[in-house]
Amino acid sequence: MRVGIVCPYDWNTPGGVQAHIRDLAEELMRRGHDVSVLAPAEDDSDLPDYVVGAGRAVAVPYNGSVARLNIGVVSATRVRRWIREGRFDVVHVHEPVSPSLSVLTCWIAQGPIVATQHVSMDRSKTLSSLSLLANTAMEKLSGRIAVSEKARQFMVEHVGGDAVLIPNGVNCEAFATPGELPGYPRQGPTLFFIGRIDEPRKGLPTMLAAMPAIIAAQPDVELLVAGPGEVAEVEETLDPAIADHVRFLGLVSERDKVRAFHSADLYVAPHLGGESFGIVLLEAMASGTPVLASDLEAFRLVLADGRYGELFTTGDVTQLATQVITLLNDPQRREALAAAGHRRAWEYDWGTVARDIERVYASVVTPGEPVTADLSEQLLGRWARRTPRED
Repeated sequence: MRVGIVCPYDWNTPGGVQAHIRDLAEELMRRGHDVSVLAPAEDDSDLPDYVVGAGRAVAVPYNGSVARLNIGVVSATRVRRWIREGRFDVVHVHEPVSPSLSVLTCWIAQGPIVATQHVSMDRSKTLSSLSLLANTAMEKLSGRIAVSEKARQFMVEHVGGDAVLIPNGVNCEAFATPGELPGYPRQGPTLFFIGRIDEPRKGLPTMLAAMPAIIAAQPDVELLVAGPGEVAEVEETLDPAIADHVRFLGLVSERDKVRAFHSADLYVAPHLGGESFGIVLLEAMASGTPVLASDLEAFRLVLADGRYGELFTTGDVTQLATQVITLLNDPQRREALAAAGHRRAWEYDWGTVARDIERVYASVVTPGEPVTADLSEQLLGRWARRTPRED
């Protein structure tokens, strides 16, 4: 099957949707499909062979964060060319209601289109202003997927129409690869946090606020912090009492992320909101690292209300510190959580998830009738035809 996948966010910027698309594309190729991904990219020279650059993205406030998106007349021309050259059996767009390549593709493409909704948003002025945009995109869809119940509810309540629930996947074999960062394991216990360090909803300030109490109980503890952001700015604001106990890794490679999980005695996810799934929890669990997470609905689902990892009240610094101390003092509990979490992660392995997505593709594909780029009835198409054709 020839599959075209559309990524709405900048390919070179770390993010859960980009990782999902990368892993899905590579799993589909392992399963014998011909896959092409269209994505915004700052630097086309650094893209995998299966990714086609759609031009630079711009930073746009979106769903409580800042997303790097790409939309416009020139982008529409690139979408049209990609579809025509790809002759895809099915096109799979992600985040179909974001102002991005995904919406452009829905407007331009004619034929089997599948969409996956990742995020969930509350009704807002922004969402209301996007309602027409969403409706014109969603009415073109042949199949709909949601990665979580919250994302599915968002589609049902705010966009219209139901969706098949297929969760995010994790490459369990990759995360099970043994090996720690240089210098690990340490003499003292190690905690691990990963996420944008300058995005408050990822919870790093909450984690740092809990550190004094943790250090008082575990003087040799160290917190590893990985993720993009201005490290120097965060270090300047650190309480001197904890500065020597926090090590910033910056933006890490996939291999070093796996090593960091294996270097930690406990992975902590102190996120404050805006999460529709818990893929990073699954990565920790696939690595065999026990998990402590805030009790967001998405995290409770992955951890089965504490069966596969411990939970604490979101934003409660005192409870977070208490549970970290308790777990660090109880190696048997950590071992039990690690074993249970590892079994849980395999339920979300890409081998299983990709098979379910293939079934959605098969339900909408018409053999011998590839997706086409018919702009005749699309307003944006009229704009795009005025743009000089690229070589």
